[in-house]
Amino acid sequence: MEEFAALIDALVYTRSRNEKLRLIAEFLRTVADPDRGWALAALTDGLDFPAVKSSAIRNAMKERVDPVLWALSRDFVGDTAETASLLWPEPIGDVETPPGVAEAVDLLGTMTRSSVATELPRLLDRLDSSGRYALLKLATGAMRIGISARLGKTAFAQAFDVSVDDVEEYWHALAPPYSELFAWAADGAEPPDTENVPLFRPFMLAHPLEEAVVSMEDYAAEWKWDGIRVQLVHVAGETRLYSRSGDDISATFPELLDALQIPAVLDGELLVRGNVQGGEAGGAASFNALQQRLGRKTVSKKMLAEAPAFVRLYDSLLIEGQDLRELGWQERRARLEQFVPRLPESHFDISQIVHAESFEELAEIRESARDDAIEGLMLKRRDAPYIAGRKTGLWYKWKRDPLLVDCVMMYAQRGSGKRSSFYSDYTFGCWDGDPDAGADLLPVGKAYSGFTDAELKKLDRFVRQNTLNRFGPVREVERAMVLEVAFDSVHQSKRHKSGLAMRFPRIHRIRWDKPAHEADRIETLRNLISN
Repeated sequence: MEEFAALIDALVYTRSRNEKLRLIAEFLRTVADPDRGWALAALTDGLDFPAVKSSAIRNAMKERVDPVLWALSRDFVGDTAETASLLWPEPIGDVETPPGVAEAVDLLGTMTRSSVATELPRLLDRLDSSGRYALLKLATGAMRIGISARLGKTAFAQAFDVSVDDVEEYWHALAPPYSELFAWAADGAEPPDTENVPLFRPFMLAHPLEEAVVSMEDYAAEWKWDGIRVQLVHVAGETRLYSRSGDDISATFPELLDALQIPAVLDGELLVRGNVQGGEAGGAASFNALQQRLGRKTVSKKMLAEAPAFVRLYDSLLIEGQDLRELGWQERRARLEQFVPRLPESHFDISQIVHAESFEELAEIRESARDDAIEGLMLKRRDAPYIAGRKTGLWYKWKRDPLLVDCVMMYAQRGSGKRSSFYSDYTFGCWDGDPDAGADLLPVGKAYSGFTDAELKKLDRFVRQNTLNRFGPVREVERAMVLEVAFDSVHQSKRHKSGLAMRFPRIHRIRWDKPAHEADRIETLRNLISN
């Protein structure tokens, strides 16, 4: 565990991507199996310990440290694992030797909600503050040290001089501690056998289209739908549904598993159908409708009936054993169009091609598109093969311009990681009527991005100097700061007092010049629902 703790410490204080890659690669080369495999899984969010949640850590701390001291320290530090690792009292007398990563994983995995109260403290007593920090980060899955799954896989490839695309290909067929993956990459063994496994393949991704103008002779355009990108795989009689990050979400959308019974790997957008009069299934509903089903471990019959899922297909990677990825987009599209009629219409359709004679005509089409389920356009080079990751010049995403509204900051909360000392998460609202006539502000969204580090310091200073009330880590502030908020769409929502929910809100501009009573009203947002 000492080596893993040292790695975590080094990664926390390293901003350079190349240095992070070097540190992880060195760790993977020098640490033995299975510790390095479990550590890699922890870094890439591949571990889950249901009994070890933040509440278990808080309860353990309150039994050993004054609750007021704990609350004040946690509020100041902004991170539960870091606060607990520093405040944990050193054990008196002899203690067991520190566990290795594999032993720690085994002990954490056998803990239950009833046993965690005694077993977790016993494990923490065997570690120093750095070890405790690493253990708690591993246990809760809240690393927040700037390591993505992709970066972890890239570091693995760099450590053993293998292709990151090959690593991605095998990764999702294997379980931690990835002994077969290490045997292949580090020891020269045969690649893992994935022939009869419903394996996830890395997605081809797009670059944002910024100032570039493309030729419509070389590129095809299709709508960019506002759902979640998925991959549906059927191999050896088994079907799996994967998210963009490679997570298996089959259990959340069980109605799709029986819908694909032909060997294939298909790329598309997961959507739910809207309802038209008479209760018949209509077209794609807004993301807000899909969101009601995301993250659920079980899905009721009522939800399956009210929000049936379907996949709007974009691309075909494999069909009946033939790998199509080296073909150009236009040929893959033709194969997909031939294949879709063999699939049930209730669960599949194909993304519409947007025809335009010129880029200027396409721009006009994009500008007029405000359907709830459309995010913008995709531009795909007609001869582009299907290549994992982002490759310049092949695919572009051209999202529609965001909607803008002026809101008033209502609450602020400390951030995480390097922002744990700043109030960087802002809840904002719009006026429910005329503010000069005593109308209330109703919260409409929350954002924590879109501003520079210099602006963050000014916003943090405003929060501290204009606090009205404190609710744990949250501060209520004087209604005086206007934020121009950009968002993709707005939908009705029963979960919010305002009855509205924004899609992807972010701070577009800080309106230092604008008085709060001139911010927008709820009615302005309601009028955008149909846009």
